[in-house]
Amino acid sequence: GQESRKMSSKGTATVWKNLNPFWGEEYTLHLPMGFHSLSFHVMDEDTIGHDDVIGKITLTKEAIGAQAKGLDCWLNLTKVDPDEEVQGEIHLGLELLKDTEKISLRCQVIEARDLAPRDISGTSDPFTRVIFNNHSAETSIIKKTRFPHWGETLELELDPEELREEEGTVTVQVWDWDMVGKNDFLGKVEIPFACLHKTPQLEGWFRLMPLGNNEVDAGGKLGALRLKVRLVEDQILPSMYYQPLIDLLVESVISPTEVEDSSALTMLEEVTTVESRQDVAMTLVKIYLGQGLVVPFLDYLNTREVNHTTDPNTLFRSNSLASKAMEQFMKAVGMLYLHEVLKPIINRIFDEKKYIELDPCKIDLNRTRRISFKGAVSEAEVRDSSVELLQSYLTSIIESIVSSVDQCPPVMRVAFKQLHKRVEEQFTEPENEDVKYLAISGFFFLRFFAPAILTPKLFQLRDQHADTRTSRTLLLLAKALQSVGNLGLQLGHGKEQWMAPLHPIILRSVASVKDFLDKLIDIDHDTASEVPQRAVFTASVTVKEGFLHKHKAEGPQLLSRFAFKKRYFWLTSETLSYAKTPDWQVRSSIPIQCVCAVERVDENAFQQQNVMQVITQDNDGQLHTMYIQCKNVNELNQWLSAIRKVSIYNERMLPSFHPGVHRSGKWTCCLQADRAVAGCSRTHSAVTLGDWSDPLDPDVETQTIYKQLLQGKDKLRLVPENVLGLYAFLFLNTRGLCCYTVKHCRAGIAARLLVVIEDLEQAHATFQRREKEDATSVIMNP
Repeated sequence: GQESRKMSSKGTATVWKNLNPFWGEEYTLHLPMGFHSLSFHVMDEDTIGHDDVIGKITLTKEAIGAQAKGLDCWLNLTKVDPDEEVQGEIHLGLELLKDTEKISLRCQVIEARDLAPRDISGTSDPFTRVIFNNHSAETSIIKKTRFPHWGETLELELDPEELREEEGTVTVQVWDWDMVGKNDFLGKVEIPFACLHKTPQLEGWFRLMPLGNNEVDAGGKLGALRLKVRLVEDQILPSMYYQPLIDLLVESVISPTEVEDSSALTMLEEVTTVESRQDVAMTLVKIYLGQGLVVPFLDYLNTREVNHTTDPNTLFRSNSLASKAMEQFMKAVGMLYLHEVLKPIINRIFDEKKYIELDPCKIDLNRTRRISFKGAVSEAEVRDSSVELLQSYLTSIIESIVSSVDQCPPVMRVAFKQLHKRVEEQFTEPENEDVKYLAISGFFFLRFFAPAILTPKLFQLRDQHADTRTSRTLLLLAKALQSVGNLGLQLGHGKEQWMAPLHPIILRSVASVKDFLDKLIDIDHDTASEVPQRAVFTASVTVKEGFLHKHKAEGPQLLSRFAFKKRYFWLTSETLSYAKTPDWQVRSSIPIQCVCAVERVDENAFQQQNVMQVITQDNDGQLHTMYIQCKNVNELNQWLSAIRKVSIYNERMLPSFHPGVHRSGKWTCCLQADRAVAGCSRTHSAVTLGDWSDPLDPDVETQTIYKQLLQGKDKLRLVPENVLGLYAFLFLNTRGLCCYTVKHCRAGIAARLLVVIEDLEQAHATFQRREKEDATSVIMNP
């Protein structure tokens, strides 16, 4: 569909010089409920000129939704046919006129929006043709626009016998006029003539469809793409329906029960599958961040995990909810910190592209540059050079980490302090002295910094995957940093004895790592907790930041493509601000509550790609537009999503916008002269991406937890312990007499969860029924 294709485009990294690329990338796209299809285009990136299209795969919404667990298969690429690549909608009015003198079909061609760009300028020169049997008529050509406004009436005079036809079709085609060569197809609408007999007057917006050529499977000649695609459709209820479930989750971590008692959280972990545990962990982290209770939440899970562990060597080694929650928590609140610590050294490794290898079985003397001018390069010289480079890189990484205490977010430090305390209380023996350090470093080094070094792109440290040479360097450094996180305790016991040259530097780092961890947890718990964690995550801490190009809004070069100036932007839940540099003292700010639309801008507006607009409304009701250019489509999607999410509950959102700019006395999109005329295209409130940096959305998060509990409803019904307690709770609770013991036994917790689940089930059913009733009262376009 037009919106899903245009507004939710996303690009993988480029794999250079490879006909069998592996990406291994995962994206979450938030699509409009009415989307029709999802397309995957495989491109050949060219450093000069336009990228070439190798082929595409198109999946319909029905095909994706037919598989409960999603699609997972190889699909052959098909050739890209321009006649099939259509988008947009056209506004038509059709009327069948019958009088004594003549019979005619009158077609009002009012306007179209979001047509496909067919010209090199990123626009089209559209005209419309109406066809019925052997009759046809055309509108005028509107030059250089994807949002044409015709306002023309075309009339086809029909023969009396044609009036009796039941099988005929009225076709409205949109074409891009070309002075040289054939015209390009932009889409069509087909309306059964029988509809005009039933409803003599039709008017509305119609989606443009492709010409109808069947996509030809090239039989694998263009290659194949392996995809895993899963469609999840959720109905989000008003907040009040989720409050009982939120109350149960909050009660789990703040009620004065013993940590070993059952709670909604422990029940949730019992019914959660291993496959979904990571998603559940991230969702819970966001819920408790929103409630200002993320530290008590983590402390609750970690205390249970520590108390249930007898062998300190297995502490947090499983993929339990506690382990996953800590891991997702660090991503949610610590990514900007990780970037600050690692990005300079990661950039250096990528830039230098050194050949590094320690494993004698893998040394390839042909892949390294000449090290010695005296003769052929030996394995020993390669190893010595590699050791020297790895020591340099590893030293820089360790020094950057151990000197970063003040950069680490306070909420992370408090969470680690609590973890340190619980481990120290559980493992008091002298021989377990290091366990309190290992518990923290296991998360900090092994589950946070080491994975980021291994795959920088997945942590947004780089835009592209590393090449083979750099990947090997990063793997060796990640292994070494894991040993640092293990405080050197496993050195010499593994199979990779060729890592031994790095052992001295790892052992020398142990003292500084312990000192770092001691300083990391040396923070006043009360002081850090004075600010609710929700503020830490949204208002006080930047949701997204980085260099963008802002359009200069004044002066003679108002609409020049060179009027974009580089500025550093920060986005929080309260403001979008910018300055010349990250360290610049003076910032300009826009209150998020003033944002009323965040949209893309047509390429032809500034002859520039990846431009977006942020439309705001001041207290006097005046609209102001800021144009911002991003460096690529991925960054554009991330900023669109982030700003839309923080402004999603604003009251004065616009229903329409102009994807062009007002230049030379008219809009470049719809060619209207009035600067204040209503927008020619619908706005998009839906976000385009979902990832760790998403701002909080409590209703969506609680809906996710509800769905997990719904899947485990049968397990909750079978809670064996104290079944009588379940009935006691159900009986007494209706009379307000439920006692503490009944409420907090396993059966009591299960019963309370079942009540919440069933209430939400009923609410969903009620809303779905209302939607169906509303839909039947609307006359749908044929």
